[in-house]
Amino acid sequence: MAAVVFEQLELTPRRRAWRRLARRGGAMFGLGVVLFFIIVALLAPWLAPYDPVATSWGSVRAAPSPAHLFGADELGRDVLSRVIWGARASILAGVVSVSISLAFGVPIGMLAGYLGRWADALISRITDAMLACPFLILAIALAAFLGPSLTNAMIAIGISATPIFIRLTRAQVLSAKAEDYVEAARALGNPHWRIALRHIFPNIVAPLIVQATLAVAAAVIAEASLSFLGLGQQPPAPSWGSMLNTARNYVDQAPWMAIWPGLSIFLLVLSFNLLGDGLRDALDPRHK
Repeated sequence: MAAVVFEQLELTPRRRAWRRLARRGGAMFGLGVVLFFIIVALLAPWLAPYDPVATSWGSVRAAPSPAHLFGADELGRDVLSRVIWGARASILAGVVSVSISLAFGVPIGMLAGYLGRWADALISRITDAMLACPFLILAIALAAFLGPSLTNAMIAIGISATPIFIRLTRAQVLSAKAEDYVEAARALGNPHWRIALRHIFPNIVAPLIVQATLAVAAAVIAEASLSFLGLGQQPPAPSWGSMLNTARNYVDQAPWMAIWPGLSIFLLVLSFNLLGDGLRDALDPRHK
């Protein structure tokens, strides 16, 4: 027993978190699937057997075969190639959108939580007003206003998810700034910016990482929804959402057109959620 306790004390917080994460089968499954999709997206030019936008009138709605493992769509384009290239759009949308949310939400949330008073009241009321509108509805409205494109869709999703990070960061800062180590740093005469960046921010990173992981899953669904509505990735560029939009007209004749992009969205979103749940437990300092 003593040896186990001594071993735990010797481990760094990062290694302890990794050990806790590695014990969770669901989280490791999610991590593996996410890494798989990232590798597929990065190696899309070499993995895709065909040009994703090349048409072949001799393969219109062709069933899965050795020539087209996932079948072909209504224009004879290879579904497997389009699914592979579509992974780029979905992962890029998830990562860029969440990066935008973090870039705006974390500083604003820290200002609200640390300054308090009128700044907190003003920021909180604006955040509450944005949170009153459902996330996807707000993203659709912003994407329609900015214009249909993948870039505008990522901006719309990022802005729509920002209030979530503002609210989370504010709550974490309010909790952290009441701790003894912050009071000690203030008593030693540290300037406010140093207290916020060197003493408070490092201690609120863990919940932000968890929320960012879960937000990527929501952003992937939002990008697919916007592409399905014609507000995201524009044809003929491949996107899982736009592929589903086209496939709904041919579900009876060519169900493979809808199965593969739908399954890809399901697996990627499920994996990010499993990974986020695992990170929540692994990064929780109260976990035993």
